[in-house]
Amino acid sequence: MRRISRITVAGAATASLALALSACGGTSTDSSSDSKGDKGLAIAYDVGGKGDQSFNDAAYAGLEEAKKEFGYETADLEPTEGETDTDKQQRLESLAKQGYDPVIGIGYAYAPAVKEAAAKFPDTTFGIVDDSTVEAKNVADLVFSEEEASYLAGVAAAKSTKTDVVGFVGGVDIPLIHKFQAGFAQGVKDTDSKVKVISQYLTQTAEEGGFSSPDKGKTAAEGQIEKKADVVYAAAGLSGQGVIEAAAANKIWAIGVDSDQYQQEALAKYKDSILTSAMKDVAKAVYNLAKSVEDGKPETGIVRGDLKTGEVGLSNSNPKFADDTELQDAIKTAKEKIISGEIKVKSS
Repeated sequence: MRRISRITVAGAATASLALALSACGGTSTDSSSDSKGDKGLAIAYDVGGKGDQSFNDAAYAGLEEAKKEFGYETADLEPTEGETDTDKQQRLESLAKQGYDPVIGIGYAYAPAVKEAAAKFPDTTFGIVDDSTVEAKNVADLVFSEEEASYLAGVAAAKSTKTDVVGFVGGVDIPLIHKFQAGFAQGVKDTDSKVKVISQYLTQTAEEGGFSSPDKGKTAAEGQIEKKADVVYAAAGLSGQGVIEAAAANKIWAIGVDSDQYQQEALAKYKDSILTSAMKDVAKAVYNLAKSVEDGKPETGIVRGDLKTGEVGLSNSNPKFADDTELQDAIKTAKEKIISGEIKVKSS
């Protein structure tokens, strides 16, 4: 059942959220809640916002599931260009003041904001995706073993290449994306040591557009294709769309990330070039936190998804991938060895 602390504050005027939007980014809300104004899950997007067909859209899918399941009002807020940590903090605090609970920052960049907002609103549960540094009694750090799914992507790439050259495109040169690169490169090399991995990061900081610039992703992929790469894996948010576009134009394989990009409507015309996607179930993590609050037992501390829990893995939507028995057997074997501990996947 809903917690009393939320119901007490849920009567806050919806107008105050609108007043905050000029500083906190745009919003989409569901106004179909009951007459008591009961509010539930709210999320604040990372760079790229809703519509990235990847990380942020996975979070939105979790919000939609919670809204359908629990029948309460939800909110999702977009980032603004050039925003500061203070802007992020104000966005989260605005949601908490409205009575939304839990409030989740989608992306590691929200760490300082979540820390401050959680201290000011101790009766609200906060979550942050892809960061494990915020330690508070009312914060859940929703993290994943991305390197494990990336290892399997490396196995798929090594088994699928005909040129013995594959590529990795990282959005921003940060430790989180290093996990994707490390797992991928290890999976490739463990599968076939002859295969060369070409790696490139688009930017040094997120502010430079590494996660939000399809044109940068396309240019990077084209450069790798010129060097004979015929499978390219992108861990670059919205920029990954450019990688997929380049792969389709050059009739090579792309490997998507975070969401099942073969199934994304905006990428439908490229889907035959998407071999698979290395997924992490952000939707499930977001929904599970909302459910834990709804049940009166909020998750807190580090909540990790990995191959063993089923919250990271490869998508099987592309029939050419799913029906390749040799490839599937190699992936299954690798997965079992990772889960058993026989294979230790590097994270850097």
